[in-house]
Amino acid sequence: MSAPASAAQRDRRAQLQDALARTRDRIAHAAEASGRPRDAVTLIAVTKTYPASDALLLAGLGVRELGENRDQEAAPKAAEVAAAGADVRWHFVGQLQRNKARSVVEYADLVHSVDSVRLAGALAGAAARHRDRPLEVLVQVSIDGDAERGGALAGSADDDRGLERVADEIAGRDALRLAGLMAVAPLGWEPERAFARLAELAAGLRADHPGAGLLSAGMSGDLEAAIAYGATHVRVGSALLGMRSTLR
Repeated sequence: MSAPASAAQRDRRAQLQDALARTRDRIAHAAEASGRPRDAVTLIAVTKTYPASDALLLAGLGVRELGENRDQEAAPKAAEVAAAGADVRWHFVGQLQRNKARSVVEYADLVHSVDSVRLAGALAGAAARHRDRPLEVLVQVSIDGDAERGGALAGSADDDRGLERVADEIAGRDALRLAGLMAVAPLGWEPERAFARLAELAAGLRADHPGAGLLSAGMSGDLEAAIAYGATHVRVGSALLGMRSTLR
């Protein structure tokens, strides 16, 4: 039998419940405005920098998709949540170093941030050794084509970071499944402009890989624009969990 919840736990649960209701309403209204059913958009609660206790509270409120962006935080948190018996799926949404591939494949259900042939190869090798089913991955694409930031490069002949090369590498690996694209709106771009460009890139990917229909785009501040341009997954942190500095 679990211990009774403390007053602080009850307060935190109430905070999360209210924020979750507001976020779900935003998603529902955005989907309706774009002529899509509410269940066409999946909410990923990004719990980075927040404790496993928050992840467990969200799971108790019906959230099944949780996101993290640093393996050194995600791995122990995923283990703690699993030990508590919560039924969740983990999304790795941050930049990933190849030397972290083995750790990530052991808990992640979907990796959003594959942006190079070398990273795809590292994940494929780790997944083949440590998983009994293919790992779903998204290609992170650079919307503005800036090679200095993360993301595969559309239209590039680069053997490691060209979007077409990365997608083909993933699709050709038995241990991986190419699921779609992910992107972050570049700083200084209007969200509508950024996600319109992303929708074009997603359509091009689906032309070559018809099964790659997922589109991870939109965060707390721009999820409505992302949904209007076809996002199937939105990655929401602060709108659900609050700004970290206010919770200390």
